Amino acid sequence: MMTIEKLLPNPTDPRLSRTVEGVDETGQAKSISVIEERPLTIYLNSQEIVTAMTIGDHPEYLALGFLLNQGMLKETDRVTKIDFDEELEVAVVRTAGVTDVEDKLEKKTRTSGCAVGTVFGDMMAGLEGLSLPDTPVHTSTFYDLSYQINHTPSLYMETGAIHGTALCQGLQVLAYMEDVGRHNAVDKIAGWMHLNDIQAADKVLYTTGRLTSEMVIKTALMGIPTLISRSGFTAWGVDIARQVGLTLIGRMRGKKFTCLSGQHRLVYDQDLSQVPDEDKKMRRKGAQRD
Repeated sequence: MMTIEKLLPNPTDPRLSRTVEGVDETGQAKSISVIEERPLTIYLNSQEIVTAMTIGDHPEYLALGFLLNQGMLKETDRVTKIDFDEELEVAVVRTAGVTDVEDKLEKKTRTSGCAVGTVFGDMMAGLEGLSLPDTPVHTSTFYDLSYQINHTPSLYMETGAIHGTALCQGLQVLAYMEDVGRHNAVDKIAGWMHLNDIQAADKVLYTTGRLTSEMVIKTALMGIPTLISRSGFTAWGVDIARQVGLTLIGRMRGKKFTCLSGQHRLVYDQDLSQVPDEDKKMRRKGAQRD
């Protein structure tokens, strides 16, 4: 069986952030690290699809994951190559067969989020008849994963102004992606899973962002049955999660969490008296920098 190397943030990558000089509230000189933001134009074969604002790491995963999560590529489509031109800031996903994306390009829905995303076509397309696996999830793993993710060196801890999303299996964090928009971070996970043939049935997706309709839809279409967030919910996100049977857990902080959908998967095996209270400096994972 092929061994997949764990993929974690690289906060020391000089391309992803830079130091900016300013002053603080007393007028004293201050240097802080700020996240970079650059455009990435995504093509599917010869068709330009969209320009996304991103931090610039893993452009191949982002381009492929975006096309998969928008339904422009199917799991059965054979991707032959992904070309990335750093100078032109262009990623081209090439397939063995011809694709037809015009219908989806005609209809766009702008989505909620600090880095506004775009959904092409019908947002609910692909959800009808979707059945997610009933893989049990143990609540004890939530606390362990939350601790691991909060203590993993990351760009968020260095700069703030960024979202993180992690793909987990049991007590393992398999891939942890960050970006200026939570949508991009999830798309990178989707692209990484596809290229490495990672199965979704026994996975959990953990995010620092809000549980919006688009986050729920993307998670469901990826086939992942459980989505966890430190943040809260939107009503439509909850409605869709209940429609597709996704286990939706929000406000995961310290000992506490709230599950608003898919409670049937939960195995309550954690002694809460053994869970330490969350350190104030870890609330919203470095939020003191924002």
